[in-house]
Amino acid sequence: MSTQSNYEKLGVDENSSFEEIQDARQRLLQECNNDRKQMEEVEAAYDAILMDRLRLRQEGKIKVPDRIRFPERLVDPPPQPVSSPTKQAPDWLQRFIDNPSQSEILWPALSFLGVGALGLASPPVALALGVGFSLYFLNRKENKFGRAFLITLVTLIIGVTIGLQLGAVIGPQLKALNLEIESFAALVTAFWFWLVSSFLR
Repeated sequence: MSTQSNYEKLGVDENSSFEEIQDARQRLLQECNNDRKQMEEVEAAYDAILMDRLRLRQEGKIKVPDRIRFPERLVDPPPQPVSSPTKQAPDWLQRFIDNPSQSEILWPALSFLGVGALGLASPPVALALGVGFSLYFLNRKENKFGRAFLITLVTLIIGVTIGLQLGAVIGPQLKALNLEIESFAALVTAFWFWLVSSFLR
């Protein structure tokens, strides 16, 4: 059976698409009414056409359409959820940062506000009280006193250093407010104690 007669047997021509050849095969098989001989002839013609097409493709004489070569390109990618880009902090940093509730922010804020007010009158007493509050709030979160003590000590050093340095820079404005540099340093340190005890673990 020649190639041309195979195409004629299915009722298609050499320029027919693969889908058209498949459709013709299905149509003819349904028309055969279970006649085994006719069904075998249709299948033989179909197989011969496929083999001929495969040979021509391997020889580079048939260009395979992109929709067949790259079917994944036809599939629309699933829509990406629209979200604002968020940068995740490194794991080691996330272990230190807390996501406090409103009450976990409010109680330390009120406590350190009192410490700051006391710092206006007596900076050393305010700092000692601030250290106590900071230890309490930090230890309450993880129940690790050593860690709470270390964080409190570092915060005390940073707060006092920043407060004294900043106080020296804005000294004339502080004098106009009748505020000593030590009192201002106590206020700054109380603020740092609040930040650390509220947002660190």
